Amino acid sequence: MATLLPQVIPNSSTPMASTFLLMGIPGLSAAPSWWTIPLITVYLLSALGNGTILGVIALEPTLHRPMYFFLFLLSVSDIGLATSLMPTLLGLALADAHTVPASACLLQMFFIHVFSVMESSVLLAMAFDRALAICRPLHYPALLTNDNIQKICMAIAFRSLGLHLPLPFLLAHMPYCRPQILTHSYCLHPDMARLACPGAWGPVYSLAVVLSAMALDPLLIFFSYGLIGRVLQGVGCSEARWKAGPTCAAHLSAVLLFYTPMVLLALINRLKLPLPQPGHTLLSYIHFLLPPLINPVLYTVKMKEIRERILKRFQPKKVGCTR
Repeated sequence: MATLLPQVIPNSSTPMASTFLLMGIPGLSAAPSWWTIPLITVYLLSALGNGTILGVIALEPTLHRPMYFFLFLLSVSDIGLATSLMPTLLGLALADAHTVPASACLLQMFFIHVFSVMESSVLLAMAFDRALAICRPLHYPALLTNDNIQKICMAIAFRSLGLHLPLPFLLAHMPYCRPQILTHSYCLHPDMARLACPGAWGPVYSLAVVLSAMALDPLLIFFSYGLIGRVLQGVGCSEARWKAGPTCAAHLSAVLLFYTPMVLLALINRLKLPLPQPGHTLLSYIHFLLPPLINPVLYTVKMKEIRERILKRFQPKKVGCTR
């Protein structure tokens, strides 16, 4: 692979090269591509699980409610995120293809961050929905009307698409002072922005956009659950707590699954802990690939209505005998 490394003179600025080089997991290219089958299996299971939830919610009129509509959006973002990762992952696994055209790299980076921020925004909307339902049950129908849900969806779309649309153009026109070598198996914004020359203003905007979701959303989500916890503590009826428990448990599990690897990576980088590069790559895989696989299982197990509708859809219909 050393022969593929682009030569860049230190402290010199160059425009974006025509290709990027993906490092992937160091040493894996020398081993058999044993991870191809698990990778494809994870993707197919993610698509099957999320596709099942999408189909059930779309086809069942009884599930056309705010909570399930947000779950529908979560499954869309999970499928989009997993699909965005696959081109370079499969290229590395099947063909040991470390070189990626710059245009394809920018496109992948755009979609990965769009669906990541969409997932973060939907998790925040779901926390807001649960907080309203538990803390203000009498006002819930009046507050979360169809018009307000449409406004929330427009805000999620603008935050995910509109704010990220300039990122590929900013990265494409920035001067680069380092070889265009990316440390992951896919193209990520922080990995690409760190190659820019000092003083380039593009990374400032892009970093602000990414952090506005990934730093602010978890704080607002846990604040919402703080309000929920305070209300549930004051409820004397154990039945009310039991009804709120499964949905909140599923959502909190999805939140922890999505944010924990990212927070760990941020702490490791901030504190400069000596974690080998394969450890960084593994945490990145967990952050991007595990939520699309596990979220459908969490919500199917914890949410009775989803589970019952799925079982109803897949049960064979009884055919009566006529005489």
